[in-house]
Amino acid sequence: MTRPIAVVAFGGNAILRAGDDGSFHTQMEMAKGACRQMLEILHKGYELVLVHGNGPQVGNLLLQFEKARDIIPVPPLDVAVATSQGLLGHMLEIAMRTVLEEDKMQREVATVLTQVAVDPADPAYAKPTKPIGPFYTREQADRLRRAEGWDIVEDSGRGWRRVVCSPKPLHILPLRTIKLLVQNETVVIAGGGGGIPVNYGMRSVAGTEGVIDKDATAALLAYNLGAELFIILTGVDRVSIDYGKPTQRDIDVMTTAEARKWLEEGQFPPGSMGPKIEGAVEYVEKGGKEAIIAHEGHVVKAMRERLCTRIVA
Repeated sequence: MTRPIAVVAFGGNAILRAGDDGSFHTQMEMAKGACRQMLEILHKGYELVLVHGNGPQVGNLLLQFEKARDIIPVPPLDVAVATSQGLLGHMLEIAMRTVLEEDKMQREVATVLTQVAVDPADPAYAKPTKPIGPFYTREQADRLRRAEGWDIVEDSGRGWRRVVCSPKPLHILPLRTIKLLVQNETVVIAGGGGGIPVNYGMRSVAGTEGVIDKDATAALLAYNLGAELFIILTGVDRVSIDYGKPTQRDIDVMTTAEARKWLEEGQFPPGSMGPKIEGAVEYVEKGGKEAIIAHEGHVVKAMRERLCTRIVA
């Protein structure tokens, strides 16, 4: 009998938080903590696919590339995403194997370098909005605009940052490989950082500039795998309406219609909860049973006590 599949999406901040020293040791300990949370899902009888973010890690890589630009050429953005997939995949494989050994559970673990096809005509290419990488002074920003042709904007009074497009994921190229691994009791780490964006045509495949939202890719993966459980982990126990206001109200269950209504009202900002709600809605509307949004440190409570927000049809 085939076991049901769970897809879990979590941010790069679950492994590298603001204020951490950024060392490999610190990130490894955080990765082990995140993976221990995943044991609850395996104990519930699910096969497991992990989709991680890469915001802090790819930002660090871009900073390293920038510091070395006078010595070696700066690689394109799709290469930075691929590099972060390898880095985080390595850490998560070590962490997952470690906690499986601790638990005496027999499972293979594999990271799949995941290219994700996007549409070269996606309107997002005309409107770069996703801040990435280090902060620059105005003078540095002007130089990089001229030299590299980057789109650079002022970011919340903290300096100037490069912005890139965030195209919609259309097709996960190694989907059959991921399915095969999952069917053979392998914990799969895939779609890291939203996947490596590529333009996929009849005669060519080429990397493209951009950062795909990891929750959108996780939703795409979840319904293509026929996952029965889709969990998006974040920094709060439940989704709230009027967040941060005296009228704040936590939501235990919301329908997709309610979610779309609140999205239109601006309750879920694009830079935080918005993509998570959109990913959850897309998964459910395409046939998923329910999506769960929960705190990254409270997976056990989410599974056992429903300490979460459920999005249902």
